[in-house]
Amino acid sequence: MKYDLSILIPARNEEFLKRTVEDILQHIEGNTEIIVVLDGYKADLPESERLTVIYNPKSVGQRAGTNQACRLSQSKYIMKVDAHCAFDQGFDVKMMKEMKDNYTMVPIMRNLHAFNWVCKNGHTRYQGPSGPCKECNEPTTKDVCWIAKESPQSTAYCFDQEPHFQYFNEFKKRKEGIPDEHGLTESMSIQGSCFMLTREKYWELNISDESLGSWGSQGIEVACKTWLSGGRIVINHKTFYAHMFRTQGGDFGFPYEQSNKQVQGAKSSVRELFFDNKWDKQIRPLSWLIEKFNPPESYWSKEWREKMKAWPLPSKPLGNLSVGILYYTDNQLEENFAERVREQIKLGIGDFKLVSVTLKPTNFGKNIILPLERGKLTMHKQILAGLEALDTDIVFFVESDVFYHPSHFKFRPANKDIYYYNMNLWRVRQSDGFMIKYDHKSLSQICAYREKLITEYKHRVEVIEAEGFNRHFTHGYEPGTRSLRLGGFSNDRSEGWQSEFPNIDVRHDKNLSASKWKPEEFKSQRSCRNWKESTIDKIEGWNNINIK
Repeated sequence: MKYDLSILIPARNEEFLKRTVEDILQHIEGNTEIIVVLDGYKADLPESERLTVIYNPKSVGQRAGTNQACRLSQSKYIMKVDAHCAFDQGFDVKMMKEMKDNYTMVPIMRNLHAFNWVCKNGHTRYQGPSGPCKECNEPTTKDVCWIAKESPQSTAYCFDQEPHFQYFNEFKKRKEGIPDEHGLTESMSIQGSCFMLTREKYWELNISDESLGSWGSQGIEVACKTWLSGGRIVINHKTFYAHMFRTQGGDFGFPYEQSNKQVQGAKSSVRELFFDNKWDKQIRPLSWLIEKFNPPESYWSKEWREKMKAWPLPSKPLGNLSVGILYYTDNQLEENFAERVREQIKLGIGDFKLVSVTLKPTNFGKNIILPLERGKLTMHKQILAGLEALDTDIVFFVESDVFYHPSHFKFRPANKDIYYYNMNLWRVRQSDGFMIKYDHKSLSQICAYREKLITEYKHRVEVIEAEGFNRHFTHGYEPGTRSLRLGGFSNDRSEGWQSEFPNIDVRHDKNLSASKWKPEEFKSQRSCRNWKESTIDKIEGWNNINIK
């Protein structure tokens, strides 16, 4: 069975793991599964078809364990959860309803009152280390109560210049701390015991980087990777979870030994990676995040803020890359429709340089006309001509039958050697407005460094001129998606990303590539993962769009 959400629980010597799993099974309302990693120990767990258990005879650590669990998931969303938590009724559905593909989402965090110590005389002591009754010195036994306390309700977090995790209560008093119409607020950081994001984004950002150590600073790692790559940390005020904090030591501390050296090592690695702006996927410097949330000076001194501003991204800040737009078309479409597409493109590109390469005169940016017959080789020559006519750092490809949302053009590629594809794309059948969406990298959605693209397309033109666009290159339009072994043009890499709102690819009777409208039309179901269907009037971010 395929699930919408996989809850990942890495657990090592966790006393309340079974109770946590039971709580989740009791409170989920959606198509949700649980994947537990027993990291170096065995535990009694409830039986459920929704529960999968991984057993490691020897502990591998929290980050590695979470990655193990995620590899088993086929869900769109994953949620990492600590093994001592309780949850709101329907928390999974409430979270998924408000999710977007560039979000990392956290519920309101409450404190979990898991148990009391009780003696035979009825004296009760709040959870903490074991020991005799403080009032009568009689032995005590543990009485599990499992209560999600209504106070405090934590919704804002940050980290300081060490970096240490910090609560950010001051933020709640700002206007930004008031939930929007979806019940969401932003947060500079997270606590780390519970967070949700897409499975694709989890792997794209390497959310549990094992090189940082088995445990420590994960909340800061997740927050920085989300914000600095262009995403958002959001707190969902419509639901909650409750976390049991083990801070009193003794036998009410961590259930396994923590190496202070390893914990400090993780902190040092996180500091070096993000404070020095060395993470290869970031498009924003850490100074941007500090300025956006403006935490108290007791957390970030003026001196440290100035230091951060003095440490920009390596070489040229990615947010300041020069941007070019390459429009290419075979001029087969009805002109009124093509003009509406061009007007929509103009809404998003502002003053970016625009080159159009067409087969007939077209009034759109700097127009290059190639007197050639429509075809696969011609399309490649058009693209190469446009790339050579531009002089920008990066290039977005835009096509004549795709409506591009302005949020599409906010992306900036982090790596010069990778082709990036916007995966937030719906395909609409022009005849009736039926729409589909699945995981696929489309040429019309590419953004990459121009020099890399020029090298690619010079090679493509040479090969196609010599050999033709033969069956070995079928569906090989997209650079970086097929290795040489599979008949592609190179072994270059590609990655997917998600704009805030989707683009709309209009499929009609003049498309150069064929359209498929049912999963069974694909030779392999791996080619149409995360299949969705909809209609043109239900797509977020678009109103009254005319696709005819």
